[in-house]
Amino acid sequence: MASGLAAVRTGRTGRAGAVGLVLASAALATGAGGAHGATGGDGGTVEPGGGTGGKHGYSMRTDARFAPPGAFVPSAAVTYDMRLVPAGSWIEVGQRSAERGATTVKLRVTGLKAGHEYGVHVHRKPCGADPAAAGGHYQHRPSTAPAAVNPDNEVWLDFTADSRGAGGASARHDWNFRFGEAGSVVLHGEQGGAGVRLACFTVPFGWA
Repeated sequence: MASGLAAVRTGRTGRAGAVGLVLASAALATGAGGAHGATGGDGGTVEPGGGTGGKHGYSMRTDARFAPPGAFVPSAAVTYDMRLVPAGSWIEVGQRSAERGATTVKLRVTGLKAGHEYGVHVHRKPCGADPAAAGGHYQHRPSTAPAAVNPDNEVWLDFTADSRGAGGASARHDWNFRFGEAGSVVLHGEQGGAGVRLACFTVPFGWA
């Protein structure tokens, strides 16, 4: 098995970020090893990919299996509702960003409650034992106005789990994340701009 330092790799071709270090710490704690999928993603791994922005772009893909807060083997993915997001269910998030150009975020999940409609958003901070730790939604134009909570100003990845509990979504925007201001993906109990927080996945989102 590769060491934890070897297992946690990003596809960044630009600057290194503090959020990536957070995920690196999580993977080290779980003993994740090898390339993407080599250890089943239990602790969370990150794999480099081809950046759409060339020399100054950013590309990453990371996955993990959900575990409850305080689990003996911690994970970058935390479930707060094991009925809708069972321990051991899987999540993968990818990002491709061009320098001063478009950003695409993709989501895949398996093992969730079949037929349930999940709301998913990119949040500002890493996950914690408290669902509120992830902070609010990442917004391209930060605002406290209710009208600013929309899929054009935020990254929404809502999906409905199929009969096997699998699902996925993709969102594309003509803007990049700001330096260090996007830290996680949160699964909500309903689709749209709100809903109880069911689970959270700390993600090394980048900027270009």
